[in-house]
Amino acid sequence: MTLKHHARALENKLTTLIFRLRTTRAESFECPVCGYRGPFMDVHLSTGLRRRAKCPNCGATERHRLQCLVLKDILREMDASGLRMLHFAPEPLFREFFKQRFGKYETADLSMRGVDYNVDLQQLPLDDETFDFVFASHVLEHIPDDERAISEIRRILRPKGMAVLPVPIIAEETIEYPEPNPRESYHVRAPGRDYFKRYERHFSNVEIFTSESHPEKYQLFVYEDRTNLPNKEFPLRPSMQGEKHLDFVPVCRV
Repeated sequence: MTLKHHARALENKLTTLIFRLRTTRAESFECPVCGYRGPFMDVHLSTGLRRRAKCPNCGATERHRLQCLVLKDILREMDASGLRMLHFAPEPLFREFFKQRFGKYETADLSMRGVDYNVDLQQLPLDDETFDFVFASHVLEHIPDDERAISEIRRILRPKGMAVLPVPIIAEETIEYPEPNPRESYHVRAPGRDYFKRYERHFSNVEIFTSESHPEKYQLFVYEDRTNLPNKEFPLRPSMQGEKHLDFVPVCRV
């Protein structure tokens, strides 16, 4: 481990300690990514306040925790030691997780440094039936021709292959934007619950796991007020009732 990594690890430990001392009476949860037990942090985003969202130890948010639990369940039922995996837009939280489980772990992104392939997901320069497992979290909401991208993911998967392709569900029905919104990290759409039907056109089986699929101790719900939408910053985002929302992990099988 480099000096930079040591310094970052120490900084994280101090941040966690200070946070825990300040929130001794707050509700306690468990992070399945790092094993932390204690209160989770609120986060302030461009969309507003999101409560109980972030693990103060490793930084995992609701989606990371749900994805981690689903991935553990999937991989518990299979031997991945001889399988080849491709991770798009690889999050640091999951790099070691996948490396420890798959026989060959590779990464890809359009422009990120330090990945194995700098490629456009809409047109992959990869052979048919090359990988056994593909993971792309919160990627497809950035891709203009997402149908082409989904088709490409399906093409590079081997028979009996699997793709885990979560997107943020922030509408009841998917809204396509006329241009990328910089306020939303250049999303080109607001995916709704109907979005997963696009996967069904390419995969033989699509299974959806939600925040309700695992115990409440992991805090997998998105606590965010979306009733004030649309607004000036998010003119095309529709309003969603309530302040407690489900997150979703779609598992697509060839």
